[in-house]
Amino acid sequence: MEDARIIELYWERDEQALEETHAKYGAYCRTIAMQILQNGEDAAECVNDTWLRAWESVPPERPRRLAAYLGAITRRLALDRWRRHQADRRGGGQVMLSLEELGGCVPAGHRVEEALDGKEAAALVSDFLRTLPRAECDVFLRRYWYFDSVEQIAARYGYSKSKVKMMLKRTRDKLRVVLDKEGICV
Repeated sequence: MEDARIIELYWERDEQALEETHAKYGAYCRTIAMQILQNGEDAAECVNDTWLRAWESVPPERPRRLAAYLGAITRRLALDRWRRHQADRRGGGQVMLSLEELGGCVPAGHRVEEALDGKEAAALVSDFLRTLPRAECDVFLRRYWYFDSVEQIAARYGYSKSKVKMMLKRTRDKLRVVLDKEGICV
């Protein structure tokens, strides 16, 4: 079913919207949640919570890109759940590593997640990503949106780990320059 029709079902408050959303985007949202949480049960709960949030927010929202809208909800919920788990036991993992890497690119005094969720910063990052060559953009998104490990990215694109690390560093440096230029203190 087309996204526009699914959104109309939400607006009509037709529960078929949830079935169609799950059929079309269930695997996509589960992948996002699994990459962050690394736990099947938590990921499944997160996806179910995504459907609830979508039901509660559409209307009044009318997402232009349903996949991105659902992905953002899933990612935010998974990060919240991940933070709760981390409060109980401190540990590493790809989420922590990715957030630490981005730490130098966000406004001082903010947590990375908060800064990236901010509308202004999000718009700047989005505009910045559109200026990048496709390969750089893909690698950046795989690392900082989907939280893939450097090894996973290298295998996915046929790059060496050192090439992926260098691409990420150079992209972060470019992002830092863009944010500085826009007056966002780093």
